[in-house]
Amino acid sequence: MPTYQGGCHCGEIRFEVTGEIKDLDVCNCSICSMTAYIHWHVEPEYFSLQTSPSSIRNYKFGTMTSDNQFCEICGISPFRRSRSAPELIDINVRCLDGVDATVLPVSHFDGQNWEEEMKRDSN
Repeated sequence: MPTYQGGCHCGEIRFEVTGEIKDLDVCNCSICSMTAYIHWHVEPEYFSLQTSPSSIRNYKFGTMTSDNQFCEICGISPFRRSRSAPELIDINVRCLDGVDATVLPVSHFDGQNWEEEMKRDSN
């Protein structure tokens, strides 16, 4: 499996993730839309933080179930724990070095109607 490097804009947060980039989602909820997140959920054992977590801050809102982590210096969110799959690491594909996110196939998740979308996904 390939390994990718990624991080925030200023470089304070750096990480490594191993896996095939697939099953990507774009969500239309307010935070995902505003941060232009492209979601790639990976098992925690395939993710490794390469820098100190001291600059990582966490933002919670709404149901308080997602961990929206971001760099305290540049404000970029390279990964998080999502409400939809909190047991996984949610990588922002746009924060991977050398990956052209514009050519990757994505599915669309209706996060504005999260409860109904989760019911549809479970069927």
